[in-house]
Amino acid sequence: MGVFFELLSANLLSPVVLCFALGVIATLLKSDLELPDAFITALSIYLLLAIGLKGGVALSNTPLKVLITPIVGTLALGIAIPCWSYAVMRYLGKFEVADSAAVAAHYGSCSVVTFITAIQFLQETPHPAEGFMPALVAILEVPAIIVALLIARLYSRTKGSSLGVVLYETVAGRSVLLLIGGMIIGYLGGQRQFDKVSVFFFDAFLGILCLFMLELGIKAASRLKDLRQVGLFLIAFGILMPIFNGVLGVWLGELCGLSVGGATALGVLAASASYIAAPAAVRIALPEANPTYYLTSSLAITFPFNLAFGIPLFYWVARKLFGVD
Repeated sequence: MGVFFELLSANLLSPVVLCFALGVIATLLKSDLELPDAFITALSIYLLLAIGLKGGVALSNTPLKVLITPIVGTLALGIAIPCWSYAVMRYLGKFEVADSAAVAAHYGSCSVVTFITAIQFLQETPHPAEGFMPALVAILEVPAIIVALLIARLYSRTKGSSLGVVLYETVAGRSVLLLIGGMIIGYLGGQRQFDKVSVFFFDAFLGILCLFMLELGIKAASRLKDLRQVGLFLIAFGILMPIFNGVLGVWLGELCGLSVGGATALGVLAASASYIAAPAAVRIALPEANPTYYLTSSLAITFPFNLAFGIPLFYWVARKLFGVD
């Protein structure tokens, strides 16, 4: 366990996590610190496009046979996680159908920012993740939302927006569009073309991520007041479900032939909860769902947990599973 606490300490003292903590502290102190909405939008566009470009370049250098099993494994997670998340919320938590499906959509989907943070963490270790891992983000994000909304339709008597509309809004949304578009650009341009813009999209990446994490700290802290309303069950769900999904993701990554870093990254993806793509889709398809439940659990509980504890935990599990020091 000494190794785990060393990893935890290193992660907690990283600039990315500390900037998130600064945002939380600023909000708790009722500081006037805030970042303009337009600036935050620009930062999110940069981060999503940058991670897509890097993934596309890596894909251009990766044989298709290497990608098949990780893609199949990721799709399996995208289908399975919303199913058991719904079951736990509905039958153990006794939540309504719409609320259970909404939370399931968030936990079946993934957090791009958590993934980016994990990739940065792994780059500081002897076990960086495979370069094509960003491709799995887009593969996981959309199917999980669709599965959760299908479950809601099966178990609810009410009719929401058509699945076609939901699918369009999800794919055309900023996060998925920039990830997929960036990967296509990176794949077509390859390493030689990416080198021309690497100073902007690679060298400046960590600093811009720190600014974005500052804003997320502010946003997460603003939802802390809702913790009483969501109840102890949802607080426990927001911690225990990511641990279960994350460990499963690490194990599945090992089965799919990923490296220690790749299995860790897949575990982080499985453990994370969306707070960008999923809320947009849920607002359209399940307007009756209570945002307090799905936003507070994903942003105020699961996101900080994964950021501080989940990433080093899943890396430690991966190292144990692979039998490496």
